[in-house]
Amino acid sequence: MLGRIRVRGPVGRPRTRPDAVAGDKAYSSRGNRAHLRKRHIEAVIPEKSDQAANRKKRGSKGGRPVNHDADLYKERNTVERLINKLKSWRGIATRYDKTPDSYLAGLHLRASMIWIKDLTLGTP
Repeated sequence: MLGRIRVRGPVGRPRTRPDAVAGDKAYSSRGNRAHLRKRHIEAVIPEKSDQAANRKKRGSKGGRPVNHDADLYKERNTVERLINKLKSWRGIATRYDKTPDSYLAGLHLRASMIWIKDLTLGTP
């Protein structure tokens, strides 16, 4: 999923390397962090308590503690609310669509429905 990131700007082709990626503790795996570090993207993901305990148990071989921007992490609330709106559509929440293309099409359809509803209601 991280390899398909596209950030659109006002002109030109979409950027594939955002400044930062915010996520909750479920995305704090070593693989995700290594992928972001390799691409020079800031990971705004807190560390799970069991991962921190394992790191501390290893002592100096456990590495450094995870560092993340707490203020930027709070802003992910906007994204979380959008995901909850997307999941209110049963087909997305239960993943009835088995192929990635049909699931992505459902996401696009639901996102466009949310966007149109927000336009008609005048909410940002």
